[in-house]
Amino acid sequence: MTTIERLLPDGFLDEALRRDARAGLTATPKSLPPKWFYDAQGSALFDKITELTEYYPTRAERSILREVAWSVAGLTGARTLVELGGGSSDKTRLLLDALRSWGTLGSYVSVDVSESALRAAGDALTAQYPGLEVHAVVSDFEERLGLPAAAAGPRLVAFLGSTIGNMTPAQRAAFLARVRAQLRPGDAFLLGTDLVKDPATLVAAYDDMAGVTAAFNKNVLAVLNAQLGADFDLDAFDHVSTWNAEAEWIEMRLRSAADQDVRLPGIGLAVHFAAGEEMRTEISAKFRREGVDRELAAAGLAMGSWWTDPEGQFGLSLSVPA
Repeated sequence: MTTIERLLPDGFLDEALRRDARAGLTATPKSLPPKWFYDAQGSALFDKITELTEYYPTRAERSILREVAWSVAGLTGARTLVELGGGSSDKTRLLLDALRSWGTLGSYVSVDVSESALRAAGDALTAQYPGLEVHAVVSDFEERLGLPAAAAGPRLVAFLGSTIGNMTPAQRAAFLARVRAQLRPGDAFLLGTDLVKDPATLVAAYDDMAGVTAAFNKNVLAVLNAQLGADFDLDAFDHVSTWNAEAEWIEMRLRSAADQDVRLPGIGLAVHFAAGEEMRTEISAKFRREGVDRELAAAGLAMGSWWTDPEGQFGLSLSVPA
């Protein structure tokens, strides 16, 4: 059975969406945080993206974990696996299996904003791993990690999928500092980072031929329509994916196909989009090993191990408190 700990106050997500929508749609240029892609439809679309030929990160990270999960388990001796962002994928199971094989695994903690997703994933894991203590924490890990202090140590905190790439450098620094502040002696931090590579490969991963990523990108407008009563016409926006060579990140944007006005009654806002105007909906930073090492060190973490897939597309790092 999955135990649930709720750290978010009632109405937190509704208020956060209203705040982010108002701030982003009145800014110049306009932007929206990528967290709002992920309603049920957005999550289903992202699952499809991870299976696309063009989208290499999930396959690359999975291939690394297949090779090194045993080593990660042995190096950490973790009794508790803590996963930021929730998880029920085979990547999670690779780590759980390795820790169980070493005989150290006792509990699994998953931190995410979606209670329903946490409960479903937790129940699936308790069925597959009899005796495993599963603890779900409903929290926004970008603001409050919510690592249970009572979780048995040593703890392995995993942040996979290169989700850290959706943060700006300042946001990454603040996030890594919060991770370090909650780690105890003996704990370890496993971080997934997508690596800098040929721009054509990067752009294709975020602009697939089948249009799944385009539908995923536009889904943020559907979320605003559903939650804020907005009247976005999804067909009036085009999906844009571009490589920012200076910042070394992919930017996803929505480009207005015509002059148009959009109303958002839920926040009492009317917004004008000029023809050709672009609104940024996501950044996905790409990393180099030396940059990852530098950012971890600035937060007080020492990288002890670094692994990549054979093509050098993705990197996993294992760090400990310095």
